[in-house]
Amino acid sequence: MKTIFFKQALVVLFVPLLVTSCSLFKPKTEVSSATGWGYNNVSEGAFFTPPKNIEQVTGPGLVFVQGGMFVMGDIQEDVMSDWNSSPRRITVNSFYIDETEVPNIFYKEYLSWLSVVFDDPAYATINNLARPDSLVWREELSFNEPLVEHYFHHPSYNYFPVVGVTWKQAQDFCLWRSDRVNEKLLIQKGYLDKETIASIQGIGVEAFNTKSYILGEITPDPGKLAISLKNPFKNADGSPKERLSNDDGIMLPDYRLPTEAEWEYAAMAYKGGNYEPKTKAIKERGEELITSSHQFAWRNNRTGIRYKGNILSLEGAMQANFKRGDGDYMGISGGLNDNACPTAYIKSYFPNDFGVYNMSGNVSEWVADIYRPNSPQDGEDFNYFRGNVFTKMDLRSGKMERDSLGRIKNTSVLDAETKTRRNYQTNDLRNFLDGDVGSGVAYGYGTTTLIGDKTRVIKGGSWADMQYWLMPATRRYLEEDQSKSTIGFRCAMSRLGSQTQGAADGYDFSTKGKARRTGLF
Repeated sequence: MKTIFFKQALVVLFVPLLVTSCSLFKPKTEVSSATGWGYNNVSEGAFFTPPKNIEQVTGPGLVFVQGGMFVMGDIQEDVMSDWNSSPRRITVNSFYIDETEVPNIFYKEYLSWLSVVFDDPAYATINNLARPDSLVWREELSFNEPLVEHYFHHPSYNYFPVVGVTWKQAQDFCLWRSDRVNEKLLIQKGYLDKETIASIQGIGVEAFNTKSYILGEITPDPGKLAISLKNPFKNADGSPKERLSNDDGIMLPDYRLPTEAEWEYAAMAYKGGNYEPKTKAIKERGEELITSSHQFAWRNNRTGIRYKGNILSLEGAMQANFKRGDGDYMGISGGLNDNACPTAYIKSYFPNDFGVYNMSGNVSEWVADIYRPNSPQDGEDFNYFRGNVFTKMDLRSGKMERDSLGRIKNTSVLDAETKTRRNYQTNDLRNFLDGDVGSGVAYGYGTTTLIGDKTRVIKGGSWADMQYWLMPATRRYLEEDQSKSTIGFRCAMSRLGSQTQGAADGYDFSTKGKARRTGLF
C-alpha cells in the first residue's frame, strides 16, 4: 500500500511540473502599460515587439565617442587672423568615428566591388568617377611621378591614408560601406542567404542596398532563420518576418562623414581629463572638468608636439606627421623626427583618449559641413551642423525610383510644404543666415571668393602643414568636387539610444526613497 501511494504521489507531482516546464517554452507575453493589451499576441492587437531591447553594436572600424559639452573653436591666439572659428559652447550627441583615416586598401576594396558588380561597359562612368585622382601629387617644380604611379597601387602603401578623393567620392564610399556592413550583418544573423555573396558578378542595380531592401525594391533570397519559426521577428499575423526593417534593430545607421563639431570633439577627446573616482558612491563617472583644454589632439603635452609622459624610451618622440618648417618634412637622416614623408601608416603615433589616431597631421580630412568664415553665434548649440538640405522620397512618377547605383532617389522638400512649420521653413539651409536673402551677406563664388554652397570644411592639418594647422579648431575649405594630395577622410556613424553604450544611463527615481542607475532593460 505504501509503495502504491508513493507512486501515485509521484504522478500527481509530475503532472503540474510537466505543465509548468512546458510553459517555459511559450513566447513571453508582455503587457502594454498604456492600454493593458498584450504584445506579441495575434489575438490582442497583433503588435509585435523585438525579442529584447537591442543595443546598437559598434560597426567595423569604428570607436565609440561618448558625447558631451565642449568649447568648439579657437582656444589659442588666431595668429593667421582668419577670424573663422569663434569659440562657443556646444553639445554633441554620442557617436562613432573611424579609429583611423580610411587607407588605400579600403578604397581599393570599394573599387574592386564596383568593378565586379558594375562590370558591364555601360557602367564605365560609375567606375571611372569613383577612382582617386593620382595626379594630385604633381607639382610644377617637384619630381613626384613615383607617387603618381605607385602611391595608391603599390601594396607598401596599403595602410597609408587614401588621398586624391573628393568630398563627393568620400560620401559615396560611406554609402557603399553602409550597405556592405548591413548586408554582412543580415547574412551573419541568418536573415539573408549567404550564397548571395557568391553571385554578385554583374548584378548592377540589383546589388544589396539597405533602403532598397527595406522598401522591397530588391528581393535577395532570405536566410534560414528568416523563414524559420524560430525567427524572433514576427509579422502581424504571427508568421516569421522575412524582410527586416529599422524597427528590428539589426541593421546599423549609415556610415557618413562626421560633422565639423563631431570631428573637433573627437579630436580634442576631453574624456581623458575627467578622472574616474574610486569611491563607492560615484565610481561610474568622472567629474565635469572643462578646464583641461589642450592645443592639439593629445593631452600629455598641452602646447608641444613631442611626447612627454611616463614612457621614458619615447621621451621627445614626435606625436604627429607634419612639416616643422620650410623644407623640413621629416628631419635629418639618422635621426628622423616624425619618420614619415609624405604620409604615414594610419596607426602611427599615439592615439588620443578616445583611441583615435592622427587627428592632428598625416592628412587633413573632409567633414560634412559647408564652409562659412565664422562659426555663427546664432547657430544651434546642440549637434551644430551647416549643410542641411531636406529631402524626401521621389514619388513624382507615382512610384519609387532608383538611380544608376540602385539607390532610392530623393527629391527636395518644397518650400510650399514647409511654410506652416515653426522649426524650419525652407528645405535648403546651406546658406541659412550667412548668404541667404535675409542675412544681407553675399558670396560671389568664382568672382570675388571661392566660398559657396559647395565649399566644404577640411580639418586636422597634414604632412605638408606647419604646426598651427594641426590644432583641431583650425579650419580651411575646398570645393566638394576638388581633391588634393594632403586631404583624406574618415567615416562616422550616429549613436542611437543610450549615450553610454550599454552602461548605466541616467537615474530612476520611481522607487521610494532611492535612486538607481538605469541602462538597458
